[in-house]
Amino acid sequence: MAAYTAYDVVGKKEDISNVISNISPTLTPFTATTGEEKITNTLYQWQEDALAAPNLSNAAIQGADATEAAPIPTVMRQNYTQILTKTVKVAMTTDAVNRYGRAKETAYQLGKYSAEVKRDFEAIATSSQAAVVGNNSTVASLFAAFGAQVAGANLFLTGGSGVAMTEAKFLTALQALYTAGSNPSVAMIPPGESINIASYASAAGRYRTIADETTGESLTKVINVVNLYVSPFGEVKVALNRFQPITDHLIFDPTMWKREVLRPWSRETLAKTGDATKMLIVGEFSVKHKNQLASAIVRKA
Repeated sequence: MAAYTAYDVVGKKEDISNVISNISPTLTPFTATTGEEKITNTLYQWQEDALAAPNLSNAAIQGADATEAAPIPTVMRQNYTQILTKTVKVAMTTDAVNRYGRAKETAYQLGKYSAEVKRDFEAIATSSQAAVVGNNSTVASLFAAFGAQVAGANLFLTGGSGVAMTEAKFLTALQALYTAGSNPSVAMIPPGESINIASYASAAGRYRTIADETTGESLTKVINVVNLYVSPFGEVKVALNRFQPITDHLIFDPTMWKREVLRPWSRETLAKTGDATKMLIVGEFSVKHKNQLASAIVRKA
């Protein structure tokens, strides 16, 4: 008599894991690295200042009258806020039926969209988006992003869209910032450039000989990553950012940047227009660079 096997069973319960795996990246390094300020208007302003260049002729004759120095006025900068949104719409039936992996579809979609809109802000903030004055009908207000707030003198080109950033070009940018008075501590790079920067170490033959913690045996460790670059102009942490432009290397002092908040992230329930739940995720933000000479970009162009 043939055995009654699982192939013969009718009405078998499906084996579906009650977990939803999502590997999409959610870390936002620029947002996490920079500080936050509260603002109270869609247009906000700040002032930049600088000291006069050293005067090598600064010498006075005994008893001479005081010489008045020409005052250097501050520079007024400004930026606008930008509204970022995501709308969730889920049919009432969807929340009523049982699902694998989550209890309520609306709650799951809210969490997912919240992560997405925060990634949107990270990508926009690290781009070269220019400021746009919005209106009440057709034009949305846009803030000036990282690339638009870096002085043109601090934009260094590699010499072609396919040309990688060399160590010499990196040092040139660091020197320019140091000369201007900045102390950059972060070089934020797209993932595709990490291998190129890792080559700085291998080109110099930088290996590590370490001792095994258990046996004490001497081991040779090959280092093929650069996460802290020590230059004549200071130490710079190399950080990867999946959302910044793939052509740009952002070099900056995090204390010179602020995320401006007019309205923090919130969830608003929208008016019902039928058999569905609609919710809006919304926030209004901007980015402030305290001084345009405090950061640099090395761009593959």
